[in-house]
Amino acid sequence: MAEDIIDVVIVGAGCAGLQAAVHAVRKKASVLVLGKPEKSSIARAHVENYLCVDGVSDGIEMLKVGVAQATRFGAELWEEDVLHIEQRDGLFAVKVESGREVVARTLILATGTSRKKLKVPGEKELSGRGVSYCVDCDANFFRNAKVAVVGNESAAVDGALTLTGYASDVYLVAKELAVSEELRARLAESKVVLKEGAWIKKIAGANAVTGLALDDDTVLEVEGVFIELGAKGAMELAVNIGVQLDMETFTYIETNKRQETNIPGIYAAGDIAGPPHQMAKAVGEGCVAGWEAANHANKQKREADAA
Repeated sequence: MAEDIIDVVIVGAGCAGLQAAVHAVRKKASVLVLGKPEKSSIARAHVENYLCVDGVSDGIEMLKVGVAQATRFGAELWEEDVLHIEQRDGLFAVKVESGREVVARTLILATGTSRKKLKVPGEKELSGRGVSYCVDCDANFFRNAKVAVVGNESAAVDGALTLTGYASDVYLVAKELAVSEELRARLAESKVVLKEGAWIKKIAGANAVTGLALDDDTVLEVEGVFIELGAKGAMELAVNIGVQLDMETFTYIETNKRQETNIPGIYAAGDIAGPPHQMAKAVGEGCVAGWEAANHANKQKREADAA
């Protein structure tokens, strides 16, 4: 981006994020979308219940059109996962997997909520008793313990690196790492023990996790297993910066009709903002979030110019 500070940074390149980009950039805001469209849930879907779509449409083809539309209007897309977000002097610093950092006036969280499971014996039974899906949420419970992280992508590597500040031993189990060279180099320099090429057969334990059985006949004696499949989700990112979740289920981000969260300048849209998990809702909320975020950023700039 040409500017030192970006008006609107959108985390998530699915239909909510891309629609937000279209509306934000049309409000004369600088817009950066972070994420990988092919990882969106709509990419694997066939759409037939969306208004003005006649017959069945391929989700990934619709996303390609959305990306072209957003970039044609002037938004920029980095196909990178977001690792960390922090508030900084009224702005938001966002770090991505390549190591680059951008600073935003406003944020839109639009990553969806799907939490992938391993679907192996012991996972369901030991969930919450050593099995976790959020390093940022639960790392503190495993101080001086032996733990394993399972996953092939950025969330797993970043989670394993984070855990080195808590756990005594950290294993990373990956079939085949698919991360940036920067993340791979950081991993190689850390104390994380990489088990690449193996995968999970079973999570062992009765009332708590005691081990992890791999398909190469290795057994890792661990007290915690962190399942981090894919990119870091909006829940982890949101929890770190104090975004409020719904008070009943803690499964989605609370927003008002403007898609505002409890933190000024942060918006949420799509599945991460609650059910129903439908493309029509995601697009509508993306429209509102993009519009409101751009208005907020433009107001900030006017106030700064007048000061």
